[in-house]
Amino acid sequence: MNLALWIVAGLLAAAYLVGGSLKMITPKEKIAAAGHAGRWVEDFSSGGVKAIGALEALAAVGLVLPAVLDIAPVLVPLAALGLVLIMIGAAIVRIRRHEYKLVVVDLAYLLLAGFVMWGRFGPEPFLS
Repeated sequence: MNLALWIVAGLLAAAYLVGGSLKMITPKEKIAAAGHAGRWVEDFSSGGVKAIGALEALAAVGLVLPAVLDIAPVLVPLAALGLVLIMIGAAIVRIRRHEYKLVVVDLAYLLLAGFVMWGRFGPEPFLS
């Protein structure tokens, strides 16, 4: 179980670090022009998109770094909780925009983050 939690947290961290960083450095218009999956940015200001990206990048770091450094490892499940909340918001935005096929992707990320949150709060916590 511990290995599975590390793998999922690492993959989520990589995905959210890349995605969050891109949201912070890419102009909103370019994200929207990238295709159907990026049109959600039309519902947010440029600052809002950058803030979402910053939260994703911070959560990505929080999924791995506290445990690796053994400094406040309780931050790992809290970072996963933050990603669960972000993905709930993402799914709500997709539903409002009638982008139902993309909700499935959001729910997959939500379930993976929920798995890490559950595992680190529950059966496999980091004990300091």
